[in-house]
Amino acid sequence: MSSSGLSVCAVLAITLLLTHSAAVVEQKYQDKKCDLYSGRWVFDKSYPLYASEKCPLILQQFNCMRNGRPDLRYQKYRWQPNNCNLPRWDWREIGNRLRGKRIMFVGDSLSMNQWQSLGCIIHAAYPRAPNYTPTTTGPLSTIIFPQLNITLMYMRNAFIVDLVAQNGVKVLKLNAVGASAKQWLKTDFLIFNTWHWWLYNGRKKPWDLIQDGKLMRKDMDRLVAYEKALRTWTRWIDQNVDTKKVKIFFQGVSPDHLLLYDSASDWGMPEQRRCGGEREPLKQAAVEEGGTNRADIILKGVLKSIKKPVYLLDIARLSQYRADGHPSIYGNPRKIGMDCTHWCLPGVPDAWNQLLFATLLGL
Repeated sequence: MSSSGLSVCAVLAITLLLTHSAAVVEQKYQDKKCDLYSGRWVFDKSYPLYASEKCPLILQQFNCMRNGRPDLRYQKYRWQPNNCNLPRWDWREIGNRLRGKRIMFVGDSLSMNQWQSLGCIIHAAYPRAPNYTPTTTGPLSTIIFPQLNITLMYMRNAFIVDLVAQNGVKVLKLNAVGASAKQWLKTDFLIFNTWHWWLYNGRKKPWDLIQDGKLMRKDMDRLVAYEKALRTWTRWIDQNVDTKKVKIFFQGVSPDHLLLYDSASDWGMPEQRRCGGEREPLKQAAVEEGGTNRADIILKGVLKSIKKPVYLLDIARLSQYRADGHPSIYGNPRKIGMDCTHWCLPGVPDAWNQLLFATLLGL
């Protein structure tokens, strides 16, 4: 994950909304039971929801068009649930629901990806409104949308639990969130995300030691560590958060279409298969063959055990179809590298935000 700072001069606001933490989410929408996450990607000439060249918010590594991507078809797909329709974006409805709220994303650059998508959608609705350049203090960036008195924050924390320096050594504390959580309770909405940084090895590994209770380890099974961290987080939520005042959300596991580790792959593709050159969504057979990401299974199991209400944005499976939606070589103007983890904007995160909006309207 890139930890690059944001270059932002744009109107920014956000919508947060509820989904159930069960693997299949059913809710009443448009007078019928609708599983928003069961559906298909359809080509729609009216898309995208905004033009990348008119949104000054997009980080360079997400701005595939500016970096020279020649095809635009990846911008033209919308998510179509099987037995209902998603509404088009209605900012005024969202603004009325979030007026005066403080909203924080906590996680890695996949949170940033969705955050910037929302910013561009809102900027398209209010291109001439006054705006504030964000301020950054440590891992926290803050943007104020003055017209609606909305404060939007992004806290960079790839693990949710604490990663601290002790005697010159970086220690990942699987049983502690205290250092990270100081500002979490100063919000109305919290949206969490973690997974991809748990996979890194070698020079990219962000810790020197893992503290698991009283044990100090150089390393351990990453899926076990991931689950321990999630359960530490759920205990903190149960013990510290008044969910009548603070609504808690979790972004599901965004799929990676680059095979970094055989043990972590959920695709069953040959190792040389990358996201580069993909021009349309994968067929259902390819997705079925790959199965379900084990991290997503763990996340859903942990969320079922929490006592307080925490709501899942279940993006994993619908995003698995979109190997075409990644930057691939178009994450930078020099076309160096292969990014099959983040998403081009406009693109897949816009659908995540429409799902959020649709759920909000159904509350």
